Amino acid sequence: MKPVLTRQQLLARRSRPHEGDRACTPAEIAAQLAELPGWSLRGDTIERSFAFRDYHDTIAFVNALAWVVHAEDHHPELVVGYNRCLVRWNTHSVGGVSENDFICAARTDAVFARD
Repeated sequence: MKPVLTRQQLLARRSRPHEGDRACTPAEIAAQLAELPGWSLRGDTIERSFAFRDYHDTIAFVNALAWVVHAEDHHPELVVGYNRCLVRWNTHSVGGVSENDFICAARTDAVFARD
């Protein structure tokens, strides 16, 4: 079983290619999600919905997140509405959730906290 990383440990890491790696097990995902309040497992993704005052604030978050995830070379699925954004992470190359998804979820939370 992979060790559980704190939010600070996740933020200190960078996402990396996962060719040949395996997806996290349900137990590993559950343990790691305990370090990321608000995130949940849905199918083969982790997701969280973020609420905003209006469309402008929502798009500002999306744009800020785009800069961060581009640097990580790992990109989420976004569902954008007037005052909300649903962010979903998974790693296609492993067919499920990987450490990259947790790293980027922690980075997503950091972008949201700056708003």
